[in-house]
Amino acid sequence: MFRYFARLFEKHALPVYPILLLSFDAPLAPEPTLFEVNFPDIQVLQFNYRVVQLNQMNWQDFLNQSNPVASALMAKMRIAPADRPRVKLECLRLLATLKLDPAKMQLISGFVDTYLRLNAQENQNFQTQLSQLKPQEEEPIMQIVTSWMEQGIERGLQQGIERGEVQQALKVFMRLLSKKFGTPLDRSLENQIRQLTLPQLEDLTEALLDFNGVEDLQEWLKARS
Repeated sequence: MFRYFARLFEKHALPVYPILLLSFDAPLAPEPTLFEVNFPDIQVLQFNYRVVQLNQMNWQDFLNQSNPVASALMAKMRIAPADRPRVKLECLRLLATLKLDPAKMQLISGFVDTYLRLNAQENQNFQTQLSQLKPQEEEPIMQIVTSWMEQGIERGLQQGIERGEVQQALKVFMRLLSKKFGTPLDRSLENQIRQLTLPQLEDLTEALLDFNGVEDLQEWLKARS
């Protein structure tokens, strides 16, 4: 914190109000708010900074705040395990009341979904609580949840396409490799090749033209491990 403070102060020559936002789940002990440099005969530095430690904060204190940041950060505050579905619902309920533009709504709701991911039982509880809301409250929340589902399906399809492309590139490369060296490849080398990404496989296929033996392949893989 002091280093960041000093660099900003040096660059802009303006007062800097230092705030440390901590989003980790553990440890629960309060983090320090002070950095000191002391010698036996003198205190050289006493640097104070504000700490916002989310796991020290109660999510219920922010339920009625019309603040998009609060709706997001509630997901990382102190939450009893049994309250996780309710907290996610309350985050979205608060977010839905703020009437944000679509880009901001997607950003904040994505944060909530990422950092308050529910298991199957919790998700069922979430859906039950959602269905108990008034229709005018349920509809905007359902729009957010539906958006998550559509994004998940899209990512799944894209990942499927990428996996198919990798398998096809791998098949082509192994056929070229067999023709190049004429002998079966060592199992450990084959496993290394199967771990490569599509761009790496494409680079390796091009490099194969210059290989004189398996040793060149081993060196190529070693250089990128």
